[in-house]
Amino acid sequence: MAKWTIDPTHSEVLFKVKHLVISNVTGSFNVFEGAAETGADDFSDAKITFSANVDSIDTNQAQRDAHLKSADFFDVANFPKLEFTSTSFSKKGDREYILKGDLTLHGVTKPVELAVEYGGTAKDPYGQTKAGFEVTGKLNRSEYGLTWNAATEAGGVVVSDEVKLLATVQVIKQA
Repeated sequence: MAKWTIDPTHSEVLFKVKHLVISNVTGSFNVFEGAAETGADDFSDAKITFSANVDSIDTNQAQRDAHLKSADFFDVANFPKLEFTSTSFSKKGDREYILKGDLTLHGVTKPVELAVEYGGTAKDPYGQTKAGFEVTGKLNRSEYGLTWNAATEAGGVVVSDEVKLLATVQVIKQA
């Protein structure tokens, strides 16, 4: 079994959520870790784990970040981590996979399905073997108890329930 760990300097974990239903706010988690174990060179049997430190949320606006960390949203004091454990990683096409697993967020665990594009494997100048992936998906934040919202003058909502996920991940094969 080959073991791989996320290279945080060559990876990013982003999310997008509609604000006032007219534009997206993009945010990221800046502190995260993850690993994969696989026997197959094409990763088709990979077992994957991932976690992010919710306190590392960054939307490029300190006041909004503080609100997101508060009990209105993520409640970082009580739920400091977002965690994912795969239940399957199946090949859908040449470089396309479906990643299924359990996502725990805000004390709630739900199954999720994510699309994964395999970018390939290469050796870096230091002799390390690395592989790259792009992971995309959607989730409904209210299913995780993240229900804070406010109404607009026109009767719309400030924050949509749908959250788009996008992670660009590079992993390093462990010796």
